[in-house]
Amino acid sequence: MATTQKFITRWQTRVIKEALKIWRVVVISGPRQSGKTTLARQIATKNDTFITLDDPVLLAAALDDPNGFVNHPKGTLILDEIQKAPSLLLSIKQAVDMNNRKGQYLLTGSADIRTLPAISDSLAGRVAHMRLRTLTAGEISGKRPAFLEKAFKQDWPRQIKGYDKSAIIKLAMRGGFPEFVRLPESKRRIRWHGEYIKSLLSRDLRDVANIQRQDSMENVLNVLAAWSSKLMDVSAICSKMTIARKTFDSYANALISLCIFERLPPWLRTDYERAGRKDKIFAADTGLMAGILQWHEKDVLLDPDKSGKIVETLVFNELSAQIDLEYGYSLRQYRDRVGREIDFLVERDNGALLGVEVKAGSAVSKNDFKHMSWFKHNIVPDKEFIGIVLYSGENVLPFGPDMYAVPIAALWSAG
Repeated sequence: MATTQKFITRWQTRVIKEALKIWRVVVISGPRQSGKTTLARQIATKNDTFITLDDPVLLAAALDDPNGFVNHPKGTLILDEIQKAPSLLLSIKQAVDMNNRKGQYLLTGSADIRTLPAISDSLAGRVAHMRLRTLTAGEISGKRPAFLEKAFKQDWPRQIKGYDKSAIIKLAMRGGFPEFVRLPESKRRIRWHGEYIKSLLSRDLRDVANIQRQDSMENVLNVLAAWSSKLMDVSAICSKMTIARKTFDSYANALISLCIFERLPPWLRTDYERAGRKDKIFAADTGLMAGILQWHEKDVLLDPDKSGKIVETLVFNELSAQIDLEYGYSLRQYRDRVGREIDFLVERDNGALLGVEVKAGSAVSKNDFKHMSWFKHNIVPDKEFIGIVLYSGENVLPFGPDMYAVPIAALWSAG
């Protein structure tokens, strides 16, 4: 896979450019160092103005005179790291209420501004929110995001070579932070994640929450990383940590606000009585997840629990990145009260569903499809339903009508 190219084209580039033609304000949120600043600079034209609030002088000016700071006669004003000056949003609201010109502001933030307690107005109806994730395997290898399109058409290649379990674990351990991807495979990578986490806890959290005990936050960070891909049992977590539920929720929400973790809600479209209501939690980058937990590639490869968690988290991030590009898709998970579970459910706006089960191993049997088959015939018998098991083999194999075993690599090799 090509990791030495100078610039990697981000899939979100087209979507953001289109949004600037439709909306007065566009907000790009994502983890620090996921590439937001680079992307904003690449999108900027000669009529646009770029300002980073990481600069203490510019930040002071913004806080001193917010109305004057956001005033600009033409082009797009790009404000980088907007969470550092949330009071600017009220001034931006006033500006766009007086002028409905499209593409007036492009805001980037290492926190989701919708979750910040200091935000007094959501800019609803005036703003488009975009998520910039860390690099996907498809972006790194220069592929177009074609998996969902091909999945619903059941248009699979017969075989995808080059990605056995070891290769997939290696890819997951690397993750997708642009700077990290370019580092050679050495101790420098381990040091990078350690410094990232240290900066996150000592610096970025101050922008989104008042954290009283950093040691408790470090524990919450480790617990959420360890629970990635699992249903959140907050009561059990708090009991083991001897931490108050209110404190845990506050700390977890701060990490989610910083785009380090993400909740995946359950599918509740029709199965109201049987379906579980718990969210799953996922780390937003598998490399960072491994760094937080201090996992090593050899240990993960030999441990079914660790390999299962990190591969399912990888699949979540790859799927989510493609769903972010399309307004007609949503991502959920399903588990009912008797334990029937589907790792991911992708729903299209016409009601068609794609069920996705994830296996880190290379063996698939008919038993792996039993929950999806039950769901298809009992919950959505009148809807189009395609079930796939993503696995670390290289062949696409049919397992009955609309059921397939598909290589995990199809997520980034379909294009």
